[in-house]
Amino acid sequence: MEIPKEVKFVIERLKEAGFEAYIVGGCVRDILRGVKPQDWDVATNAKPEEIGKLFLRSFTDNKFGTVKVLIQKSKRKMENENGKPKEEKTKKEYMEIEVTPFRIEAKYTDKRHPDEIHWAETIEEDLARRDFTVNAIAIDLEGRKSTVEGRQREKPPTFNLQPITYRVIDPFEGQKDLKNKVIRAVGKPEERFEEDALRLMRAIRFAITLGKGWKIESKTKKAIQKKAGLLEFISKERIRDELMKIIMSERAAEGIELLRRLGLLRYIIPELEEGYKVTQNKHHIYDCYEHSLLSLKYAAQRGFNKYVRLAALLHDIAKPRVKKGEGPNATFYGHEVLGAKMTAQILHRLRFSKKEIEKIAKLVRYHLFYYNVGEVGESSVRRLMRKVGPENMEELLQVRQADRIGSGVPKAEPYKLRHLRYLIEKLARDPISVKMLKVSGNDVMAILDIQPGPKVGQILDILLGYVLEDPKKNEREFLLKEIRRLGQLSEKNLAELAQKAKKKRNQLEMKRDEMTKRKYWIT
Repeated sequence: MEIPKEVKFVIERLKEAGFEAYIVGGCVRDILRGVKPQDWDVATNAKPEEIGKLFLRSFTDNKFGTVKVLIQKSKRKMENENGKPKEEKTKKEYMEIEVTPFRIEAKYTDKRHPDEIHWAETIEEDLARRDFTVNAIAIDLEGRKSTVEGRQREKPPTFNLQPITYRVIDPFEGQKDLKNKVIRAVGKPEERFEEDALRLMRAIRFAITLGKGWKIESKTKKAIQKKAGLLEFISKERIRDELMKIIMSERAAEGIELLRRLGLLRYIIPELEEGYKVTQNKHHIYDCYEHSLLSLKYAAQRGFNKYVRLAALLHDIAKPRVKKGEGPNATFYGHEVLGAKMTAQILHRLRFSKKEIEKIAKLVRYHLFYYNVGEVGESSVRRLMRKVGPENMEELLQVRQADRIGSGVPKAEPYKLRHLRYLIEKLARDPISVKMLKVSGNDVMAILDIQPGPKVGQILDILLGYVLEDPKKNEREFLLKEIRRLGQLSEKNLAELAQKAKKKRNQLEMKRDEMTKRKYWIT
């Protein structure tokens, strides 16, 4: 994996100033498993003020001593017509690299942040404070010194780095765990979770998001179960962020189940656990909890957005509370109404935005909509669109698909759902009408000095025919000129032209409708 030139420059600059510098954290983990890192972190024995002196664009905004260094990205070289290289002209872009002094952390009263921070002397001490072995690896870039031009702090550097070799520092056998796909706490697991209780969720998130086959080591897993209650010390915002990283992964459903099995779900969405082992009726082959997970699983597999995934997970959240009876004829009347209220409460508790809450609660509220071809008319569909919002209809249909697959049926989108999708597009589409023109009936009456009557409509129909044949003709100057010309025609000729224009418009409407039907395989 190629290390960006900007990262190499930061390392070299620190070393030339007499300090140690290493690439650390998640980016090392990703490099070693062949995945392009999203962020870059550097650890050094330089203090924050010493780091700041070395880089013009840098700032420190936390008590951990992390300095954010901005390095201007090197411009791409392009060739001009003479074959000579030239720089591509683009706006200045910067890479942000976090540079943090080696540190040791002591006592975590709030189970999230250290009460005290001490600067450490070695990279090994710094790695020892990290959460999991796969994140406690450092890379030392070794090799010949780089040649760096533009050394003045006022100018962005240009790079000419010599070949570099890498030395991996791995005191906790993180590479072995990477190879075996194991999430293992550094040192004593219970101590790591007592230091920062958010690590309880991070362990599960890594096991789910790093790919298939990853698992949590047994001692680490037992410590999560034992310390699950510490999650109550963590802010809801941080819990929400970790939860969404799990939900937005391909293995979202596995992540939720792992949260439940390790005792964390009860501190995040306890309402979901209410559905565990709660049987349904003849329309479902899975219990309420399983159904929710399978709905989420389908939504994740299809790559649906966060609104659909959350709605798929929560759409039947109220079923355990409204259930009446047992066996194939059990009922869940009103679960969609109560479910929307419960969804809003859950999302509010987890500090989602008002806009997000309203949208997801609406998808839950109307996920049970009824539609049958030939039975539900256009007026009913219009009412549904008004309630849900035209902009949310596609997501509502996606929730229904997830609901269907989660119920054990083979088809996500049967004929009636395809027909509804067709009808929604048809009703949402602007009709072909004279309102599309850049002139109006008032223009016709003013130019021809006439009163409202059939002649006004006929002229507008003819003009619309022109525009449908050639959209470029929908220019006000051209249309005003045509109004004057058409105003001189006889009533008979005008009526004939208007009738032809109407016929052409109807044919176009039919063709457009037929194409929409084909789009959804509707006959």
